[in-house]
Amino acid sequence: MENIQTRVTIGLVNPKTPVNVGGIMRAAGCYRVDNVCYTGKRYELAAKSGDAQYDVDTKDAAKRIPLVGVESLLDSVPDGATIVCVDLVVGATPLPLFTHPENAFYIFGPEDGTIPQQLIDAATAVVYVPTVGCMNLAASVNVLLYDRLAKMTQMDAGDELIRQSRDNNNRTKVKHWLK
Repeated sequence: MENIQTRVTIGLVNPKTPVNVGGIMRAAGCYRVDNVCYTGKRYELAAKSGDAQYDVDTKDAAKRIPLVGVESLLDSVPDGATIVCVDLVVGATPLPLFTHPENAFYIFGPEDGTIPQQLIDAATAVVYVPTVGCMNLAASVNVLLYDRLAKMTQMDAGDELIRQSRDNNNRTKVKHWLK
C-alpha cells in the first residue's frame, strides 16, 4: 500500500472503553491509519482508572499512530478529507456498495449511542455495515478498514508482507503438495 497515496483518519464520538479504543488502535496499525482522534472524557477517565480488562493493542500501534482527544471532530477534519460517518442510520449506504475516498475521515459513534445529527449532516457519505443487530465499536472499525483494503486496486501482498506481519510464534507455511 505504500505505493498508493491515501490518507485515513478515524474519528470516535465519546468512546467508552479502553478495550475498544485499544482494538481500534491495533486495527489502525494493521490497516495503516494515519491518526485517530476522539471526543468526550469517558475514554480518558476509564483509561486512567486502570480498569482495562486486557491490552488488545499488543502491537503497540498507539506508539506509532497519534491518538488525540479533541473538542470537536468537525474542527479536526484533515485538509482535503472526505467525511464518512459509519453507523446504523436510516438512509445510509450499505458498506458493500460504497466506494471509499482516497482521503477519508471516518467517524464512528459511541458504544452506547449514535453519531450526532450535526456530524451526519456535515458528512459527504453515511454508510452502515448490513448486519442483524449492532456491532461492537472496534469490530465496526475493523470491518470498515478491511472493506477499504479489499476494494483497493493495488496493495502490498505476498510472503514478505506475511513474514513482517505475523506473530513471532507463527512459523507455519502452506505445503504445495499438488503440482
